[in-house]
Amino acid sequence: MDGLLAIVLQWIPVDVLIGLTVASVVGFIGTLIAIPLILVRLPADYFDTRIPRHWMKDHHPLLRLVGQVVKNIVGAVFFLAGFAMLFLPGQGLLTMLIGVSLMDFPRKRELEAKMVGNPTLLGVINTMRHKFHKPPLTLAPDP
Repeated sequence: MDGLLAIVLQWIPVDVLIGLTVASVVGFIGTLIAIPLILVRLPADYFDTRIPRHWMKDHHPLLRLVGQVVKNIVGAVFFLAGFAMLFLPGQGLLTMLIGVSLMDFPRKRELEAKMVGNPTLLGVINTMRHKFHKPPLTLAPDP
């Protein structure tokens, strides 16, 4: 183990390793707080593909464009952080789901519905929503 540590320290300074450790702990605690807050505030039919979603539809087109760019950047950060959390401490799948929900790309709603339709993930989300007295998520029936 000491040999592995020596090799790592040869390529990465101790300050960087300490910073990465602190960032990992802060990210882990942040996701434990942020993910439940986000999932509890979603409408129960948010992942139902039969219900249309319009984001910032009553705002000025320039403001809407800037908002969509920012939303997509934040979504990409959440998605990448969630992917990293598959290997690091954190709620990887839930974080990736939030990232996908924020990004805009073709057939996104179907992907979201498929992710949330996983019985394990849906059970975790609905249990979390139940603790905050929110109705369970509804999904469109399979065709």
